[in-house]
Amino acid sequence: MGAGVKDKSRWLVLGVGALVGLLVVAIIQWMPAAGRGDAYTAVDQGSLSPEEFRETSYLVLPDMLALIYEAFAETEEDQIYDRLARVAAGEALETLYLERVGAMAGGGLDEGDQELHDMELAGLSSRRVGDTFEMTVSWRVVGTVGHATHMHVRGNTYAADLTIEPVEGAWRMTRFDLTDVDRTDAGLLVAGE
Repeated sequence: MGAGVKDKSRWLVLGVGALVGLLVVAIIQWMPAAGRGDAYTAVDQGSLSPEEFRETSYLVLPDMLALIYEAFAETEEDQIYDRLARVAAGEALETLYLERVGAMAGGGLDEGDQELHDMELAGLSSRRVGDTFEMTVSWRVVGTVGHATHMHVRGNTYAADLTIEPVEGAWRMTRFDLTDVDRTDAGLLVAGE
């Protein structure tokens, strides 16, 4: 075999090796995140893979909901938005933000006049589709809502359909559809100071 044939064979082997290497890199890049073990930040829980999120969603959801209540207690629009953006994105962020800002503009809650005292998850069902979780959730809250001359201590139960998925490296709600509000334990009226 001549030197020219050996050189062509060597270049062919190197070319095929480089092509195989590029294909492996491309496959890894396009592989579904769940198959690679990607992890995304969860409020107060560190980084969680989709499997870990599924197993601990009953712990993560109350943290996410509590952050929404904290955002709703804010009075500055940028503070409301920034807190909500830690746990919500897209449609859910818009829905929640407009709900709070609308309450302020409509003469409703316009001061730091609400405080969350206790919250517990009452029910949770979840369906996983890839790295996305579609959930039906119910939770109970006890809090104080103040108005100009009085306060209410309220105990309400809420239900919502949520979608939670990775957005920009973190688990965030991308859909928040409130489906039920039960105010049968609305609480006591307390005179203001």
